[in-house]
Amino acid sequence: MTEPAPVAHFALPDGRRIAYRHRRGARATIVFLPGYKSDMGGSKAQVVWEWAQLRGSGCLLFDYSGCGQSEGRFADGTLSRWCDEARMLINHCAPGRVVLVGSSMGGWLMLLLAHALGPRAAALLGIAAAPDFTDWGYGDADKAALAAGQVVLQDNPYGPEPTPTHPGFWADGQTVLQLTGPIGFAGPVRLLHGQADADVPWAVALRLAAALCSADVQINLIKDGDHRLSRDGDIALLLATLAGLVEGIA
Repeated sequence: MTEPAPVAHFALPDGRRIAYRHRRGARATIVFLPGYKSDMGGSKAQVVWEWAQLRGSGCLLFDYSGCGQSEGRFADGTLSRWCDEARMLINHCAPGRVVLVGSSMGGWLMLLLAHALGPRAAALLGIAAAPDFTDWGYGDADKAALAAGQVVLQDNPYGPEPTPTHPGFWADGQTVLQLTGPIGFAGPVRLLHGQADADVPWAVALRLAAALCSADVQINLIKDGDHRLSRDGDIALLLATLAGLVEGIA
């Protein structure tokens, strides 16, 4: 296993510091976007980092504000805020073209970032991508509670503490929905999704593919794959898919 780069910190205009790891390399820089309440220490982020090191590819990992080693309160986090943080960090570390890899919520964020970065976004890779989950992921009672300013707690299958959704995050998500109209990204897109995913229905991948303007969209459905897609076979598929995207960028 290769040694990770030391954690550096990027200062935002308001003084908060975002923790990140970055290595320069050939071709486009791979940017990994973690899921909700996840961070750059996750297994898939680390696998992508190690793969990039072995291949000599550029790679950028980071923690959203209020997550992992970054400063701030998780309760203040929104998709719009995290998108702005990512855009500024990418501009600082990797001013050239990037391949955006989004896991779960990160798959929603990669769509927002692709729009913000314009032609610098060379390709997208979604892993159980969850765009618009503030819309389809909550029942009417929870939506009413969030709209009234209440925090909603949901069962967490990955840990002992319930998963909170803060009203600010939910309200912001409702303003940046992507599946309601055309998504103006024209580059290659690859979507990996487990059909045994209990958190994000695999039909979301079909809706996302239909909404994308790109003609180069491929969906790979893993019949027995769960939401994490972290088994050895899942990881091998992820890396093979990533290799195809990176090698296809001029």
